[in-house]
Amino acid sequence: MADTAVADATGAITAEGFARTTDAILASVSRVIDGKPEAVRSSLVCLLAEGHLLIEDVPGVGKTMLARALAASVDATVRRIQFTPDLLPGDVTGVSVFNPVDREFEFKQGAIFANIVIADEINRSSPKTQSALLEAMEERQVTVDGHTHYVPEPFLVVATQNPLEMEGTYALPEAQRDRFMMRISMGYPDQRSEALMLRQRDTLNPLDQLSSVVSGELVTALIAWARAVHVAPPIEDYAVALAHATRTHPELRLGASPRATLQLVRAAKVWAALDGRSFVIPDDITALLVPVFAHRLIPTRSAGGARARGAADAITTILERIAASVRVPIAPRQ
Repeated sequence: MADTAVADATGAITAEGFARTTDAILASVSRVIDGKPEAVRSSLVCLLAEGHLLIEDVPGVGKTMLARALAASVDATVRRIQFTPDLLPGDVTGVSVFNPVDREFEFKQGAIFANIVIADEINRSSPKTQSALLEAMEERQVTVDGHTHYVPEPFLVVATQNPLEMEGTYALPEAQRDRFMMRISMGYPDQRSEALMLRQRDTLNPLDQLSSVVSGELVTALIAWARAVHVAPPIEDYAVALAHATRTHPELRLGASPRATLQLVRAAKVWAALDGRSFVIPDDITALLVPVFAHRLIPTRSAGGARARGAADAITTILERIAASVRVPIAPRQ
């Protein structure tokens, strides 16, 4: 049930309540992840847009810490899966075990059955094990031995992975990458933040100081609030035009899927709501285009360069071309 401090007499979330609650979540996570406001905000966007987050970077820059800080800020079930080469699909989804007393099989839930699932170093397991996440991430359910089991709501997978050049990693299949709403990179901290980390974490773990600031039920209400943010038809056409341009770009072998377009608009709704608006503007779409699209795009061999850089360069050229040819309103008509 929604907290009365953020809800009206009917229990519905208010604009002031949405702002107060989301600010509290951002502040809580930022107590652990200092100097990375974009990464913290992106994690909250994925949670409230009912998407999933992929954090890719070198070891030791706080990928897992961000996932754990978000989980600690929400009073909901949390499970962590350490992906290793010997991890089995059943360890993720669960298995049917024979009960000799009742003489029937019982389903034993795997680690995927939680509100927030931390998939640590996801690309260190085999593609077969990675694929165990596919059904749950898209359909919010798991099918084992012909029986369907639903994961709890809200449901968020926060996965971390090391760059593919690192030893002992497996590339995520295209179908797996497409199920992540956003991919972000933490990057190295600035000198001030790193010096502050040395002082603060000499004797204490900041995660131990965190307590939940929002319940799972309230998160569901926040999701419903963000879902109601208005998207004008020209804004939708703008998002579709950007997605279509990636499919016809000469330097891209694989463009953005229809799922990517849908997730771009969903993320833009939350982005707008966090800015205190009840409608999406073009800048919301533009701000999210690289984190939502780039990891899904595959440059052609002739494009050269690293995959991430090639995809980002293609998005830049697409933005320049589409923005010059498409006119969209800043706000919906009243």
